[in-house]
Amino acid sequence: MTAVQQTSRTVPIVFVNIIDPVGAGYVASLARPGGNATGFTPFEYGLSGKWLELLKQIAPGVTRAAVLRDPAAVGSGVGQFAIIQAVAPSFGVELHPIDVRDPGEIEHAVVAFARLPNSGLIIVGAPSVVVHRHLIITLAARHRLPAVYPFAYFIRNGGLISYGPDTVDPYRRAAGYVDRILKGEKPADLPVQAPTKYELVINLKTAKALGIEIPSSVLARADEVIE
Repeated sequence: MTAVQQTSRTVPIVFVNIIDPVGAGYVASLARPGGNATGFTPFEYGLSGKWLELLKQIAPGVTRAAVLRDPAAVGSGVGQFAIIQAVAPSFGVELHPIDVRDPGEIEHAVVAFARLPNSGLIIVGAPSVVVHRHLIITLAARHRLPAVYPFAYFIRNGGLISYGPDTVDPYRRAAGYVDRILKGEKPADLPVQAPTKYELVINLKTAKALGIEIPSSVLARADEVIE
């Protein structure tokens, strides 16, 4: 149960960007929240396997992928890694989980991993990963590691490629839920919703610096290309 819910079990709550609202105690289930809270999650877990698929498309020679995750984040650390792990054998990729806690630990782990040949990075969507994004992007560039990120703003900050939800859209959709609640509907009857808009963003300047030629089939699908 959240602090807000402990204060009031009757005041309606519409949340945005809660990765695992069931595990975090906001709702009883996604389809039937059952209480005074509902809202929007930033990820559909099945998306996680797409990151590995994308990494292999832009860097076919990758045989090892470090997955940078937040072990303290409910759902995101274990759940997203489990999906990637399930599809890894079909891509012939060996996974190396890296828990993101503090800058020193991140740098030590990435530097050690970068010594292995044919390596790449997958960065999952999690709070500590977002906090340390500039360090992660810098390390990927320094050690010439192709990396797939969860949000477009990583790419605008110099990352290589991202596939993930539009981070603004859930706030627009949340306004619709607020309107419906003000008109008499109950949060308990409004299902928690996953993203409906996803975007593929590529930084060609970063690709050139890494010596990576993005396939035309991937470029054709891009929603935004940074040159």
